[in-house]
Amino acid sequence: MSETVIEVTDLRKRYGETEAVAGIDLGIQRGEIFALLGPNGAGKSTTVEILEGFRGRDGGEVRVLGEDPARAGRAWRSRVGVVWQKETLVPKLPVRDVVRHFAGYHPLADDPDEVIERVGLTHKSREPAESLSGGQLRRLDVALGIIGRPELLFLDEPTTGFDPRARREFWGLIRALAEGGTTIVLTTHYLEEAEALADRVCVMARGRVRAVDTPAALDGRASAQATVSWREEGEHRRVRTDEPTRVVAELAGRFVGEIPELSVHRPTLEEVYLGMIKDDHATKEASA
Repeated sequence: MSETVIEVTDLRKRYGETEAVAGIDLGIQRGEIFALLGPNGAGKSTTVEILEGFRGRDGGEVRVLGEDPARAGRAWRSRVGVVWQKETLVPKLPVRDVVRHFAGYHPLADDPDEVIERVGLTHKSREPAESLSGGQLRRLDVALGIIGRPELLFLDEPTTGFDPRARREFWGLIRALAEGGTTIVLTTHYLEEAEALADRVCVMARGRVRAVDTPAALDGRASAQATVSWREEGEHRRVRTDEPTRVVAELAGRFVGEIPELSVHRPTLEEVYLGMIKDDHATKEASA
């Protein structure tokens, strides 16, 4: 049976007159990659900081690894890893020495050389940390986040500024951590990243949860109509249908050879997400 690692009921947090988190419920299972999505100001960062134990709450119940983060001690913190959005400020030491230094903070630290290998920095282990590229620094951040063998890892916008190749290499590292049993809570603005990595996604807007589901099924995406488009008699034509295979078969019977400019499109995760938050953008603009 699956084990609930994070359980949140009616979580609330205010900043003055603004209700940043307005009564959300969440449940995250062990070994899951769970992505939090939402526009700036949706309440994602506040929620994550409460789960990490770095921010208090005004209401609701929170259990993370069986404890309330607001009261948990050092033993609990040793089970949780955090990779911040901004790069960690590290001593001016070689990569290997930096990781060894941080390992000293954890009672059950992993072997630094093995961790460096896992994040793909063995060839840089004797280089000064300050000489690393942006992508390599993020790998070092992950090394520092997992050196204590955390059961739960928070990743805040981990691939911001990455080029496409570096982003995909980093995804491989995250998948490997999850396959090893680490539960991962990922905050990202990249919808393709959420789709590539997450077992489930949670869309937040204006402090509330709008939906929680797999990327493929979010907001009815799996059963949404497809759009079949093609060119015929010099014109672009399209039809929305629940049976795209049937439409394509009918078109194939009308054409000799290939169907000109044929495409079959179902809603992308980005399209579904933007549709879910568009009313919030409209409300925000109207009140500005």
